[in-house]
Amino acid sequence: PYAVSSAVADFTDAAFETDVLSVSGTVLVDFWAPWCGPCRLMAPLMDWAAETYGDRLTVGKLEVDGNPGIRDSYQVQGIPTLMLFRDGQVIARHEGAIAKPQLQAFLDANL
Repeated sequence: PYAVSSAVADFTDAAFETDVLSVSGTVLVDFWAPWCGPCRLMAPLMDWAAETYGDRLTVGKLEVDGNPGIRDSYQVQGIPTLMLFRDGQVIARHEGAIAKPQLQAFLDANL
């Protein structure tokens, strides 16, 4: 596999089934948009989560404006929204920006 600048994946409507729903294990999806200030604040935390939990967790982002199908099917109203998927099911969800201690607690509670 080629090297990417970050351990955080980019999810899309087209590949969501393959990249998230049919993956065994746990996937953290960050629903975000480039115009959303709080979303930009969350970006370094996604890198941190990928580095810290990489052996137990796949971390990725889904840009909501370009991928309305997944956004709407999971009723994402506000962003950022974090969702944890395990074996194709949502096991946890958090709306709004959070700090690293909250993100760590959210992940630790569900992994």
